[in-house]
Amino acid sequence: MAVKVIIPTPLRAYAGKQESVELQASTVGEALSALTSQFAELKKHLFADDGRLRSFVNVYVNDEDIRYLQKDQTQVKQGDTISIVPSIAGGV
Repeated sequence: MAVKVIIPTPLRAYAGKQESVELQASTVGEALSALTSQFAELKKHLFADDGRLRSFVNVYVNDEDIRYLQKDQTQVKQGDTISIVPSIAGGV
């Protein structure tokens, strides 16, 4: 099933400067795996050395946080949108 993955501005340099990509996947994990296979440089920004999604990377399916669903096993269907949202900290 084709799903759309939205790539945040700070990570677009590692994804051919694309705002989004269409991928075939049935789960969030499959979509992220396909994304990092297509754009290998993204992997180190999304995943820790142990293969887990980095703690500061939030992933949403149609505006629902996957941490409150089935995490990377969250099912996706044709037309769903996966958003990658890195946490931003800082300020004065």
